[in-house]
Amino acid sequence: MAETVADYLLQRLRDWDVEHVFGYPGDGINGIVAAFGEAENTPRFVQARHEEMAAFQAVGYAKFSGRAGVCLATSGPGAIHLLNGLYDAKLDHVPVVAIVGQTAQSARGGSYQQEVDLQALLKDVASEYLVEVTVPEQLPNALDRAMRVALSQRAPTAVIIPNDVQEQPYAPPKHEFKHVPSSRPSLAIGAAVPPAEEIARAAEVLNAGERVAILVGQGARGAKQEVLDVAKATGAGIAKALLGKDVLSDELPFVTGSIGLLGTRPSYEMMRDCDTLLIVGSNFPYSQFLPEYGKARGVQIDIDGRMIGMRYPTEVNLVGDAKATLAAMLPLLRHKEDRSWRETIESTVERWWESVEAQAMLAADPVNPMRIVHELSARVPDNALITADSGSSTNWYAKNLRMRGDVRGTLSGTLATMGCGVPYAIGAKFACPDRPVIALVGDGAMQMNGLAELITLARYQDLWTDRRCVVCVFHNNDLNQVTWELRAMGGAPKFEESQVLPELDYAGLARSLGLEGISVDKPEDVGPAWDRALATDRPIVLDVRCDPEVPPIPPHATFEQVTAMTEAVLRGEPNAWHMIGQGVRTKLKELFPGR
Repeated sequence: MAETVADYLLQRLRDWDVEHVFGYPGDGINGIVAAFGEAENTPRFVQARHEEMAAFQAVGYAKFSGRAGVCLATSGPGAIHLLNGLYDAKLDHVPVVAIVGQTAQSARGGSYQQEVDLQALLKDVASEYLVEVTVPEQLPNALDRAMRVALSQRAPTAVIIPNDVQEQPYAPPKHEFKHVPSSRPSLAIGAAVPPAEEIARAAEVLNAGERVAILVGQGARGAKQEVLDVAKATGAGIAKALLGKDVLSDELPFVTGSIGLLGTRPSYEMMRDCDTLLIVGSNFPYSQFLPEYGKARGVQIDIDGRMIGMRYPTEVNLVGDAKATLAAMLPLLRHKEDRSWRETIESTVERWWESVEAQAMLAADPVNPMRIVHELSARVPDNALITADSGSSTNWYAKNLRMRGDVRGTLSGTLATMGCGVPYAIGAKFACPDRPVIALVGDGAMQMNGLAELITLARYQDLWTDRRCVVCVFHNNDLNQVTWELRAMGGAPKFEESQVLPELDYAGLARSLGLEGISVDKPEDVGPAWDRALATDRPIVLDVRCDPEVPPIPPHATFEQVTAMTEAVLRGEPNAWHMIGQGVRTKLKELFPGR
């Protein structure tokens, strides 16, 4: 039987060492689906419950593996479903390759069923590289470029293959006019270093500073030791953007934790009081949490020149690899003898963690959501992979979870889309089948996307050497982040018709699918429940009923602002007095943790 275009597609993916393709079948990719059968499911077709989930799984896989995630969808509706996950990849700079079917060429232009202009649909999200394969000879170069662009630009790319082309006999490009050959699948990305004179200018800025602050993002992940060495020389403290939360351990006394609305008070105060700012591998967008303009000199290092110098008026902008650039800068830095700035930061960090514990242990109705993550921090395995969904639970991931060891964590940092936590976790399990995975998910995100993907977890659990995957549901029957945004931004009370969620037994549903499930509604049971969940040899849902009125208070909020916000909605809020009580007690524990 002649090799088809679809057969060769899978062969080329194997040549690129692609092990998993996350997707959902449909008649627009029948030729490719049949080729998986002929190839004995190599690479493995991982069947999601929905194409959006397949894209999220590819993003999670790419984030935790460092390799390109590959997703597959049919024409029309399947391709449309991919968009949210692909935009998540684009905004978080993640390499993902989408392979999409299309209506047969002979039917195009005739308003055929599921005919959609995929070039128009995908041209923004796959702006770095988008191609439609119309003849077999085109395929190798098209797929290879999609892989190389995705990896080198850290971006989603897309290859469209019409249904009839998939089934055509494959013919390689020839050595003739208009044929484009492609070299062997491979890619070696070098470590770019800026000019020596610019690195020297940056070192001068850092040497002149008396109160140096460092902000790291995901681009600093490969430069951990170099960042620490710079901090040691300059006496700096280090704050972390959310996508860089796992770059450094929170057990280091000069690491101030997350920054921004979901950040910590030590990060806020360090940025407020510093006179010099070094940004490494971060595109943190909220400039109001950076030093006031004109109050600090700035240096930024980023691999992408398009993203540099646009969040803060930095004096020196270095386009290059973080590790190589910092290594070149280190010999030029003078060791600061005065450590008073560092001592101030360390004292602030120590008090912060005391206040975080005190806040987490406050009584609530029934469980304080901060306690859920606080108890996890004391127990998280040193090699765990953690995914956080978007919602109020993200606040507790950002503030309360202490990274340590080789713990990795991620979330939808820029798109901030709901529903990514569980499919991210599935992608993480395929990326690192020998490591435990924990997903922190609100009940809104769980009802939106997570429930169906429990079926996927149950289906594939036997493929993983470490089958532990804990899905922790923050069960408060409220779309809580939006509820707090209504209160804080508009001074509006909770609108129950839009905010209240249907009641559901998440642990019971997990058990019905053959997974484990634990229900918790008492504060003292949270720690033991984590112990049991992390000791279980299969995926498990930890269903914790928590209080929706525990406020996610930003680090810059004053006591007066918290009081004013609650007073603004007092008359129309269903649980106004309980909400005010929780807010006041939480803020008091931040200011006076020992009382």
